[in-house]
Amino acid sequence: MANKTHTRLDLTEAVYREVGLSRNESAELVESILAHVSDSLVKGETVKISSFGTFQVRQKGARMGRNPKTGEEVPIEPRRVLVFRPSHILKDRINASLSE
Repeated sequence: MANKTHTRLDLTEAVYREVGLSRNESAELVESILAHVSDSLVKGETVKISSFGTFQVRQKGARMGRNPKTGEEVPIEPRRVLVFRPSHILKDRINASLSE
């Protein structure tokens, strides 16, 4: 199993090869999509990509945590976290690769 990290450049190259846009147009398209997804999440909207999964921002409340090094209790501020739930189609594809 390859342990490669894919970057914006990889996505841009894939769009360039698959769609046939110029490299600059491909980069603009990738940036536009990522900006649209990011902007929606910042507004608290859910982003659902069919056959891939759902990105959602969830509110977490304040709580007491513990510093693992010292054992000291530390308050953790309320915050928003990003949650990704893969679609069943993506899960099936991931698990199908195990049986190959």
